[in-house]
Amino acid sequence: MTHHFTFLCQVRMMDKQTTNERLDQVAGHLRPIKQLGGPSTGRKLTGKVAILTGANAQLGIGRATAYLFAEHGCRAVYICDVDGGNLEGYVKDLAEKYPEVEVHARTFDASNEAAVKSVIDEAIERYGRLDIFFANAGIVGAVTEWGTPKEMEDITPDDFLRTVKINTLSVFLAIKHASAAMSVTSSSKPHPGGSIVATSSVAGLRAGAGGYDYSASKAAIVSLIQTTACSPTIRGKNIRINSINPGLIETGMTSPVFEMARARGTEGKVGQLNPLARAGCADEVARAVTFLASDESSYVNGQSIAVDGGLSASLPVALRR
Repeated sequence: MTHHFTFLCQVRMMDKQTTNERLDQVAGHLRPIKQLGGPSTGRKLTGKVAILTGANAQLGIGRATAYLFAEHGCRAVYICDVDGGNLEGYVKDLAEKYPEVEVHARTFDASNEAAVKSVIDEAIERYGRLDIFFANAGIVGAVTEWGTPKEMEDITPDDFLRTVKINTLSVFLAIKHASAAMSVTSSSKPHPGGSIVATSSVAGLRAGAGGYDYSASKAAIVSLIQTTACSPTIRGKNIRINSINPGLIETGMTSPVFEMARARGTEGKVGQLNPLARAGCADEVARAVTFLASDESSYVNGQSIAVDGGLSASLPVALRR
């Protein structure tokens, strides 16, 4: 009986040893998870240099993004707009909130090539690097005196070309010069790389969200980021190009819609067509931009990401009563 018990114990020990060996063999085939962006906690943009256009509006996506970039530890942030009325106020406020971040205000037309190149060259000369360019400048396009999109027969060629120049050409210029700057290396940046994010619109994905000229200019951005992301001049340089496509967001550009709804007492109905049944705010878009700007999205390239409450996820439907 004693011998039988000893034999069973030996068998069990052999079984346990065999099991452990098998587990070790399986574990040996596993590789450590490769992390390119560091720990997924804390500040996401530490040490990076960023340029943002379209940053002046108080309710704007550009302003909200500038504050998030500073919060996430950018070394320097250039806030730019053709209208600089609020920029210096933002510089002062950001300096108080984030004294370790150097914030510069620049006033210029984002569709002016010399001006775009100048601010990029300044960043390279001052910091030896450019890591992020958020091409956010834009206009709502040709509208009536009531702020609604003009009908096709009322849009002049000059109207159309102005919208495309400001909304689309500005993105092209940002990509052209920012991608070249992101290839520059220095002691603080030994390898090329960077993230370019452009503001398109849900109107660039589907009809029914904007006027003719506006929608066309935003659809062109979607094509542009796909085409340039695959460009042989930046291929393999770790430079990513993506767009965000906001739905109905309360900004300075869309404020007439919200003000009209508040005056009528129908503010709760604004944005009801999307599955979340509400409009969005600039901060919600800024967080998507920050993700795309950071190493958290290191394998996201050539994509147009809708931030629209689900509006573009469905065909038009009649809501059940």
